[in-house]
Amino acid sequence: MNNACKSLVAAFLASTVSLSAAADSVKVTPLGSHDGEFCAMDRALIFEDPNGTRILYDAGRTVAGADDPRLGNIDVVLVSHVHGDHVGDRHIRDVNQGSCGGPEVPVVVLPESNSVNITAAKKAKIVTGSEMPAFFASKLKSVEGNPEDSLLVRFGAERVVGGVAITTVPAVHSNGLSPSFLTGPLAEYLKAAGVGASVGPPTGYVLTFTNGLVVYLSGDTGITAEQKLVVKDHYGASLVVLNIGDTYTTGPEEAAYVVNDLIKPNAVIASHANEAATKEGIVRDGTRTKQFISLSSMPVHVPLSGKTMSFDGTAHCTDGC
Repeated sequence: MNNACKSLVAAFLASTVSLSAAADSVKVTPLGSHDGEFCAMDRALIFEDPNGTRILYDAGRTVAGADDPRLGNIDVVLVSHVHGDHVGDRHIRDVNQGSCGGPEVPVVVLPESNSVNITAAKKAKIVTGSEMPAFFASKLKSVEGNPEDSLLVRFGAERVVGGVAITTVPAVHSNGLSPSFLTGPLAEYLKAAGVGASVGPPTGYVLTFTNGLVVYLSGDTGITAEQKLVVKDHYGASLVVLNIGDTYTTGPEEAAYVVNDLIKPNAVIASHANEAATKEGIVRDGTRTKQFISLSSMPVHVPLSGKTMSFDGTAHCTDGC
């Protein structure tokens, strides 16, 4: 075989391996407020299994409602807890409005939520733990969705939807439901008392995809023993999506301890930084995101809005990172 033929064969084999890796990868697409950036309100991620199942995590305020063209088909909606910046009490009208540090979120969707409206419009399943399923079932009914699409999975249990195994894990945070999501006298009484309704404890999630990738979605949490005992020792999460914003969740130093000493994943996606973390797609100096990256002993991937990352079963990034 001459050199030209050898080169053609090598190129063919390389392309075949690349296509095979892509076919077996989980795709992760951030949906933030500003294209190509990681901004203050960004929470939402879409996970796409190799079999095509698409999961939206914490839609929050940066998905422009159910008609956001970036959504595409959605099979499952996950909500870690019912605070407005995660369930979505309001949302952007269009991307790139306002600044990365202060995006414009003028569309109010109370007393429903961005997550409920998306679930109903997409005819998706909304999978939550604690006492949240009954609340979401009621909200789906109010927007003429199907209450039976609100599914429960509590700690230690597992529910498989579209081939992806889903479980909830504890998060150390709060989960008070603002009276603004309620109507009638109860809403007025709670508002006057300065308290919210209880929908049970907040959660994180562990997702096991069909290519073997195990992903931990921290939700809003501080350091918790379950991150080692459950997330690492039992489920063996290799990819972690971890909140680093401080005050409300783990800060960059605490988050680095979680990944370096407790979970020890192969890769991390930073989340919930509560800052304009990037400029023109580059992490800015002096940010919490920059500090977290410098303290972490494994690759940290920054979720730039609209930029899809792909991960194989061991959380090695095969494209887009």
